[in-house]
Amino acid sequence: MRDSFDRSIDYVRIAVTDRCNLRCFYCMPAKGIPHEPRAHLLSYEEIIRLLKVLGQLGFQKVRFTGGEPFLRKDFIKLLESTAEIEAYKSIHITSNGTLLQKHIPKLKQLGITKINLSIDSLDKERFHKITRRDDFDKVMQTFHLLVDNGFKIKLNAVIMKGINTQDIIPLAELAKDNPVDVRFIEEMPFNGGYKKNIEMYSARDIETDLKGHYPNLEKLPKKHGDTASLLSVPDYKGNIGVIAAFSRTFCNTCNRLRISSKGDIKSCLYDDGVFNIRDYMRAGVSDEQLAGKFLEIVRLKPKDGFEAEKMRKAPAAALQSMSSIGG
Repeated sequence: MRDSFDRSIDYVRIAVTDRCNLRCFYCMPAKGIPHEPRAHLLSYEEIIRLLKVLGQLGFQKVRFTGGEPFLRKDFIKLLESTAEIEAYKSIHITSNGTLLQKHIPKLKQLGITKINLSIDSLDKERFHKITRRDDFDKVMQTFHLLVDNGFKIKLNAVIMKGINTQDIIPLAELAKDNPVDVRFIEEMPFNGGYKKNIEMYSARDIETDLKGHYPNLEKLPKKHGDTASLLSVPDYKGNIGVIAAFSRTFCNTCNRLRISSKGDIKSCLYDDGVFNIRDYMRAGVSDEQLAGKFLEIVRLKPKDGFEAEKMRKAPAAALQSMSSIGG
């Protein structure tokens, strides 16, 4: 499918839950957020139906997110069913790594080896301050197990001014001996009301720090749908990426739709939800009607995140938790 700006839309991100066992302060308040009742969530059967319809429309990549996806009961069964759909050559998971270890053999068996792992600091105390949980050792053990088992890892770190900018170089150094992409992300306002105004450490600031430490840093060519500007240090096994999530400089290559755990479709991270596909399905529509609705939504996809933000009906949507949005 192509949108009105001739972008190929072939990637869907689906949140399977809004629950998370961490409390990262850039994502949600310390007390968490009100959770959706189980009946409000898309069932696994509904998710598989959506994936089959989207696969027929040309979607080839799916990423499961949360919250923390491994918190939802029988998540592995959803992955098994997804792996049986021929359209999806690329199945990805975004996780905080706290519950993943025991599932590594099964993920390998299913051929699901592309994992985005969230680690915002390599300092144990700072990790605790950011996440409000004492899970640093567990997450790092998961990271090394995934690398040792041949998984393709993207390590995501949200960089916050005055909080963890000192972690940029130590995190980047993980790419020296590990074949991973270490990606630094601008902080966004989707924090469940943690704060209204962000004193942002921009993608440009991050790149300045990296270039100051790595004078021979090389820029790599972008691939279809890339959000990160990828950089390479000679002789490093992995790469370094910078994602301008707040500056929104990558929108012209956007190839995705997002579906929240309760079925809200977001054609852009910065809109406030353009349609609830859960209610549409539960009204008894056919697969053909579902496909038609997706075609309509893709045609109306905004040019960029700034346009989507202007079109929002509810300004308070900026204070949603990323756990509710689905990353």
